[in-house]
Amino acid sequence: MKQFSAFLLKEFRHMGRDWRTLLILVVMPVVMVLLFGYAITTEVTQTRTAVLDPTHDYLTRRITDRIAANPFFELTATCASAEEVDALFREGRIDLAVVFAPELASAKAADASAVVQLLIDGSEPNQAAVRQGYAMQVIQEELLTASVASGEPVTDVSAQIPLINVSTRMLYNPQGKSAYNFVPAVIGMILLLLCTLMSSISIVREKENGTMEVLLASPLSPAVIIAAKLVPYFVVGMVNLLSILCLAHFVMGVPVEGSLVAFLALSVLYIGVALALGLLISTLVSTQLAAMLLSMLMIVPTMYLSGLVFQLDAMPLPAQAVSTIIPARWFMDGARRLMIQGVEVRHLFTNFMVLGAELLVLFGLSVLLFKKRLE
Repeated sequence: MKQFSAFLLKEFRHMGRDWRTLLILVVMPVVMVLLFGYAITTEVTQTRTAVLDPTHDYLTRRITDRIAANPFFELTATCASAEEVDALFREGRIDLAVVFAPELASAKAADASAVVQLLIDGSEPNQAAVRQGYAMQVIQEELLTASVASGEPVTDVSAQIPLINVSTRMLYNPQGKSAYNFVPAVIGMILLLLCTLMSSISIVREKENGTMEVLLASPLSPAVIIAAKLVPYFVVGMVNLLSILCLAHFVMGVPVEGSLVAFLALSVLYIGVALALGLLISTLVSTQLAAMLLSMLMIVPTMYLSGLVFQLDAMPLPAQAVSTIIPARWFMDGARRLMIQGVEVRHLFTNFMVLGAELLVLFGLSVLLFKKRLE
């Protein structure tokens, strides 16, 4: 029993020596539980909605008030023209627009053709379908309430719905193809996994093999050594980016509606952030296993807090705050808007600025910590 206890104590001491790996092994389950139990939700809430109401009659006001009072919607703007609605979509400020025909109530009373049009951002087909169902339900309920209040007969179910045609138009993705949504996100995940994981392991491998001292003894400066280690992975990342982009466009039919130059510029900035993150990880650990585990620990929240699968607006405020520091969120958002919506570069100013700031911070910290280790 003493021998078993001695071996057991030895194993615990050995495990405690590498506190970084132990921290990762303990933190990973906590992060997964918090993500799946607290932050991640499949509900579609707070749909940012705009209303275009030319006449403001009693029926359109009732529908607008019902939408504003519904917890699934957030009345963001009331527009005066179709151009204003289009601008809000391109700026990424709304997900849904309700467009009322002129004199809606009068047309209904006269049994004329009255129309309510729903314009929905179809970049994410599943969420767009849910938003369409919610909006249709709210509008139909209000039309039914208006029919009962006006004394119209309701003995027949079909007679309960007023003579109003509710039409739907999916913007940017009328076919509802899921590839339109997932391809830009997959590009972001591949670039992050490749650049962060492989660059961190590459530098740590030099430490484990004892060749880092040889490199540091050379006349090259640390910055040159770092650049020489990272440039090959930058080239590989660009090759993967171009190959995936060609495959998505020519094989899967995913469009590139916006500026290709802007998309490449955003991608270059994102690859730089991923490489800087891998460099930072390499300064914090001394083994390839620890570098791999820490890289994977970074990838897990990136996958679930970047908008890849789950809607960010439906998450709790702390989770939304954490998502603002995740580089993949800004790349995926910008890539989708450039490829699918064809927005102008000026609408992506925030995306470029956040990624640029993260690149400077991560690279600065990495160089600072790397130099301290040299001393």
